[in-house]
Amino acid sequence: MKELGIYVHIPFCKKKCKYCDFTSFCLDEKKIEKYFEVLEREIEKFEVDENYKVSTVYFGGGTPSYPNEKYIVSIYNKLIEKFGMASVESTIEVNPGTITPEKLNSYKKVGFNRLSIGLQSTNERLLKLIGRIHTYDDLLETYSLAQKAQFENINVDLMLALPTQTMEELVDSLEKVIKINPNHISLYSLILEDGTDLKKQVDSGMLMLPDEKTEREMYWKTKDILEKNGYIHYEISNFAKKGFESKHNMNCWNQEEYIGFGLAAHSYYKNKRFSNTSNFEDYISEKNKVEIHEIQKEKIDIAKEYMMLGLRKIEGISISKFEKKFDVNPLFYFRFELEDLTKKGLIEIDLDSIKLTDKGIDLANIVFEEFI
Repeated sequence: MKELGIYVHIPFCKKKCKYCDFTSFCLDEKKIEKYFEVLEREIEKFEVDENYKVSTVYFGGGTPSYPNEKYIVSIYNKLIEKFGMASVESTIEVNPGTITPEKLNSYKKVGFNRLSIGLQSTNERLLKLIGRIHTYDDLLETYSLAQKAQFENINVDLMLALPTQTMEELVDSLEKVIKINPNHISLYSLILEDGTDLKKQVDSGMLMLPDEKTEREMYWKTKDILEKNGYIHYEISNFAKKGFESKHNMNCWNQEEYIGFGLAAHSYYKNKRFSNTSNFEDYISEKNKVEIHEIQKEKIDIAKEYMMLGLRKIEGISISKFEKKFDVNPLFYFRFELEDLTKKGLIEIDLDSIKLTDKGIDLANIVFEEFI
């Protein structure tokens, strides 16, 4: 049977962060209730193919821990009813400041077994600057409650290269997070997106970002600290204790199939890419609940995407697995691209792998552009 991932988008937040351009809203209870009604119907109407077996579930947002837990429980139960979902990795994103013991106990009881905590920094000044609603103490409380609810697989998100952030502040955040000992740490460089408050502040000169050299120094310092503390660097932005790599994300980087439910959710299923409308009113409308745009990709496009996603993994791409999937050797199929990237010192090729060099990690976007 083929493995299938499920992503569920929960587009609600208590407050929009200043760097966020995700499809998320601060809405009243009536619209939240309506959204979950439509979401449940979308799941109900999905035609299950018995050749597929669900292996991972991921509730992202927005802030899935912001709405009342009854909505999350109801949707998860609908997924169980529809897909079965025995022994799957089930993740829900939560933010400090939106968590209660009742929510965590409900998540655990219904079937979630992995939490992803959106922290970003332990520094109070930086948290306020980027518009987060929580404090470092809120993280400690959330983590303690999660342990009491018997969650044994916990990720913590951090960000680097925040406006005015210093190396000392980054290291302090890393040390404080390592001290609570999560199984997984995701660390992302800030990307300023058009239309966000933070980009406007940087563009106007009100705030300054660390320069590119400092951002790269922060990245490699993070890698060094986390690896010395037992975290395996398995993807450009992700570190995990042995055995706690995110299966949902690994499946995406390995170009496995998944179905997305909810506003603006994307899917890759039966060699087709499609997405739901990102217009909230269209989604909850009885006339236009889900507007789907399908894109059938050619073999060469699928292969390019496979390369781009797979090179995010530190172990890189298996040549033999590529050959099995596409019936052609990647060293021949992409001979010109790979020759150029090798000459530039951005990738290295051995008996059965193609992977980024350290220089390639720093210049990953240049590598990925070869396969767009």
